Amino acid sequence: MFVDIHCHLHDKRYNKKYDEIVQRAKESNVIAIVNSGIDHATNVEALRLSEQYDIIKASLGIYPLDAVGLGWRDDVRQEGRDQIDVDAEIEFIEKNKDKIVAIGEVGLDASLKKDCRLKEQKEVFKKMILLAKKLEKPLIVHTRKAEKECIDVLEECNAKKVVLHCFTGNLKLVKRAESLGFNFSIPAIITRLSHFREVVKIVPITRLLTETDGPYLAPIKGTLSEPKDVVRTTKIISEIKNISHDEVIKNIFANYQRLFLWHTS
Repeated sequence: MFVDIHCHLHDKRYNKKYDEIVQRAKESNVIAIVNSGIDHATNVEALRLSEQYDIIKASLGIYPLDAVGLGWRDDVRQEGRDQIDVDAEIEFIEKNKDKIVAIGEVGLDASLKKDCRLKEQKEVFKKMILLAKKLEKPLIVHTRKAEKECIDVLEECNAKKVVLHCFTGNLKLVKRAESLGFNFSIPAIITRLSHFREVVKIVPITRLLTETDGPYLAPIKGTLSEPKDVVRTTKIISEIKNISHDEVIKNIFANYQRLFLWHTS
């Protein structure tokens, strides 16, 4: 029973081939795909897909750059990305609280060469942390080139049920986050990036999860990542931890249940 706790099925590179993606996931014994929204349109789509496919679970969020009117990636303006009405989106998320398993993705992003408005990002992030605590939902956290600041805010807000998705902070920060009780989702690109192998060595199996961040971070360069790829990740975790593959699968599924299913019907 495999789980992908973070992907973006709305991404145009998937070309809306949901039936095929879900079928391949099911054939690989993936039983849950947490599909994360990043703005209003993708939050709406996440809800729609969760109603259409039993395997897909919705997570609603606000991408940190969009939250402050910086809909950019790698210094390139993303078409159709405008500043989000944060309070209105929080109201929308709260209205749909019984249809979702998590809040995210949310967090901090200082990757732009221009001013990232980090102070404003932090204020939005705090609102999302408070929302997650209020709704008793796990928080799927994005942090890019602002890892220390992100952990500082999470600790300041006494955040609970935190999942650091694709965490690329240094190993000292990994240890600090683990000591705070945070969880780490390991992407399928562990096949190509040694950093995530080091994270797996440090973090106990009871705090590890699997994700793809699909279509990003593919295990094979030049391909699209999709939920079925988490299977390969669990095998690598098994090798690193020197425990059986079955034990890895059992632990990661238990972690998923503990975080994502405790307060859902």
